[in-house]
Amino acid sequence: GPLATLVVQNGTLNKGDILVCGEAFGKIRAMYDDRGSLVDQATPSNAVQIIGLNNVPLAGDEFESVDDLDVARERANARADAMRIERIHAKAGEGKVTLSSIAASVSSGNQAGIDTHGLNVILKVDFQGSIEAIRQAIQALPQENVSLRFLLQAPGDVSLSDVDLAVASEGIVFGFNVKAPGSVKKYAKQKSVEIRLYKVIYDLIDDLRNAMEGLLDLAEEEVPLGSAKVRAVFSSGSGKAAGCMVTTGKVVEDCNVRVLRKGKEVYVGTLDSLRRVKETVKEVGAGLECGIGVDDFDDWEEGDVLEAFNTVKKARTLEEASATVTAALKGAGVQV
Repeated sequence: GPLATLVVQNGTLNKGDILVCGEAFGKIRAMYDDRGSLVDQATPSNAVQIIGLNNVPLAGDEFESVDDLDVARERANARADAMRIERIHAKAGEGKVTLSSIAASVSSGNQAGIDTHGLNVILKVDFQGSIEAIRQAIQALPQENVSLRFLLQAPGDVSLSDVDLAVASEGIVFGFNVKAPGSVKKYAKQKSVEIRLYKVIYDLIDDLRNAMEGLLDLAEEEVPLGSAKVRAVFSSGSGKAAGCMVTTGKVVEDCNVRVLRKGKEVYVGTLDSLRRVKETVKEVGAGLECGIGVDDFDDWEEGDVLEAFNTVKKARTLEEASATVTAALKGAGVQV
């Protein structure tokens, strides 16, 4: 069960005493001195380890002895509610987007691919020392785009108040070497809160990375299809169309097109009409002639080069997103 190390400041602590310690409470079932020996009493300035609390208190929490277990439970629950409300007020209103310095330095209208997010995390662990080990492992994850905000880092099993905090902050509960009682899991399911429990730190880090990358905007990537050269311009309905020779690859219906004139881009849009020998076709390969039209462009000239491509969306890694931020900052003249 939960194990806590206490330093007695006033009075005498006895085996069987009922304690309130932060959000934890309970009756001392066993007490050990600094040599690991069982003891029945601890006097001022002595440190002891105790077993009997319902949860692991936070380092620095003050404890006191009370006469009744119901009183201890009431005081601990009142402190837990107060701390939960304080955390919600302090953290939940901060908003989803962080890294305000980047937002201020880089014009989002001019810098494509810059997206910043915040991921709210409630972390419950077996020992206080596990928190530092996990935080150090997390430092290796690039956080230029997705900033991790730890709303709570504490030892002990996942509780109802942890779920309430996750609801208020739209956060995820991560647990390392701890449990989530059935009642807590049921409550979390009702509130659509995700609780993830781990035994291995690296599994926790991998899932945390996946959660962070899931917040990133998808990157658009061009897939070249082919190119064509305009050989003639003719009227087509209310506009003009280009008579082209496909020089490489292929041109397909509804693909994206880029028109280059003397090496400079003059239009980017979507192909609207693709014909061969007056028949609408799905694609035209290299070495064949075709007629090409688009809805919002008819300023064709002989010699224009048309590049056909498709745009696909792909997930980005944290490293790729970080590189995008760095490049954008440098482009904006910000020292990095």
